[in-house]
Amino acid sequence: MPVLPDIPAAEAAIVEMTNAFRAQHRLAPVRHNPKLAAAARGYARKLAGQSALSHTADGTTPAERIAAAGYHYCQVGENLAAILDTRGFTAAEYARRAVEGWEDSPGHRKNMLLPFVTETGVAVARASPTEPNYIAVQLFARPEAAKYSFKVTNAAPQAVAYTFNGEDNTVSPREIVTHTACLPGTITFATGSRASASSQYEAGDGQVYAIKSTAAGIAVEVSRKPR
Repeated sequence: MPVLPDIPAAEAAIVEMTNAFRAQHRLAPVRHNPKLAAAARGYARKLAGQSALSHTADGTTPAERIAAAGYHYCQVGENLAAILDTRGFTAAEYARRAVEGWEDSPGHRKNMLLPFVTETGVAVARASPTEPNYIAVQLFARPEAAKYSFKVTNAAPQAVAYTFNGEDNTVSPREIVTHTACLPGTITFATGSRASASSQYEAGDGQVYAIKSTAAGIAVEVSRKPR
């Protein structure tokens, strides 16, 4: 008689092992979110009736599924696993095989190590009434509430180039540019008379980065916009 895993215990073990893996890479743990878990559970049950794993097996994307569950997100990732063993497995064994499989797969590993996701939802569903064949769905997300905004203003007589999170931007004279972002990021302004001269800042919610012209070139003053 094969050993069948306790499903809630397997789900909890997957979260625990995921956080242990993140800790090895000096990343913060992800916490259980019931809406993400509900989205994962609904999709795991659908996949249980499919012949192959797919992130769009029912015609929806992971982002659409968590939105339908009432979760407002700004970053999403999803891992899937299907494990069959005629001998069966305990909850801990099933979780270990799922998590280790994800760790060894570049795309799944990347989701597990997303640095700024904060929440997760896990579901395990039995895919066969006669065999120990189980589907696992793990969702990772960063909530929309984590979004932040900042402004770049330019009082200099010339356009100024800057990068935010690796993307090139230019702010024209007397222009105000507003950025809204989900993930923490760095702003780098090209300053001074030398092309290599630059000023770098961590982007902050409500911050105003005011560019001004000085005798030495370009200066950036940082202040917080009153709310």
